[in-house]
Amino acid sequence: MSNTTLSTPSINVQAAVKGVTALATLPEVTTRIIATVEDPNSSASKLHKIIAHDPALVSRILKVVNSAFYGLPGQIGSVERAIVLLGLNAVKNIAVAASLGQLFRGVKLSDKFTARDLWTHCIAVGVASRELAKAMKFPFADEAFLSGLIHDIGILVELQTWPEQLRTVCNTVVKQGANFCETEQMILGVDHQTLGKALADHWKFPQTCQQVALHHHNPAAAAVEMRPLVTIVHAADIIACRAEKGFNLTALGQELDSACLAEAGLTDEILQNVAEQLPTTLSDAGGLFD
Repeated sequence: MSNTTLSTPSINVQAAVKGVTALATLPEVTTRIIATVEDPNSSASKLHKIIAHDPALVSRILKVVNSAFYGLPGQIGSVERAIVLLGLNAVKNIAVAASLGQLFRGVKLSDKFTARDLWTHCIAVGVASRELAKAMKFPFADEAFLSGLIHDIGILVELQTWPEQLRTVCNTVVKQGANFCETEQMILGVDHQTLGKALADHWKFPQTCQQVALHHHNPAAAAVEMRPLVTIVHAADIIACRAEKGFNLTALGQELDSACLAEAGLTDEILQNVAEQLPTTLSDAGGLFD
C-alpha cells in the first residue's frame, strides 16, 4: 500500500467512510434505537418494542442494568422497567455499546496495540466522561458516556482503509513521542477526529457526538454551546490515556486545556477524584461492554 498522503482530505474523508464496508452500517436494531430516541415524539413503549425483538440485546441490557455500574436497587427483570428507571438515553447507550464492541476485533493497530485495546480505551473514556458529568451535576451524563465511547471511531476508519499507514503513525508516536494528530496529518493527510465526525454523521449519531469526535483534542475549537461536553470528553481522554487503559497514544502527552476547563467549571478536585476512582468504576463495568 502506498504511503502517499491524501491530497484532498475533505474529499477523501467521505470516500474513506463510504468505503469502509465492515463499518458503514450499524446493525439495523441499533440504527432504529438511535432514531427512536433522537425523535422528540418517541416514547418508552416504542423503544421497548424495538428491543424486545432482539433476545441477545435484551440479555445484554439487563446484565448491564443489574451491574454495580448503575447501582440500581433490587434486581431488574425487564427492559421495560430498565427504561423507566434509567431513561431512554441510557438504554440507547447500552444498545450502541453492545453493537460497537463487535466492531473492535483483535487485529493489530501497531506493534504494541490491537483494536481490542482501542475499545478498552473507548470504554474508559466513556465511563470517565459519565463520571465527570455526574460530578459536575450536568444533566447530560448519558450523553457524555456515549460521546466518550465513540470519540475515537475515526481510528477504525484508518484501520480499515490504511492499516499500514496507521501502524506507521502509532510506531512513530511510540518511538519519537510525537503528537498523534500531527503525525496522522503528516502520514495520512487527515486525522481521526475528522474521520470520526464523518463516520458519526454517516451513522446518524447526535450532533453532540459528532462535535466531540471532531474536537476532543482541541475543545476550544468547538461551538460555545458544545464546549462543556467536548471539554469533558477531552479531559476523560487524557485521564484514560495517563491511566494506560488500553490504547493510550492519542492523548498521552497532551496537556489539559485549562481555559476550557475553567469555562466548563471542571475543577482539579473533580478531575483528581474521577482519575483516582476510574479503576474501581471500570471494575464495576468490567466486561459489560465487551
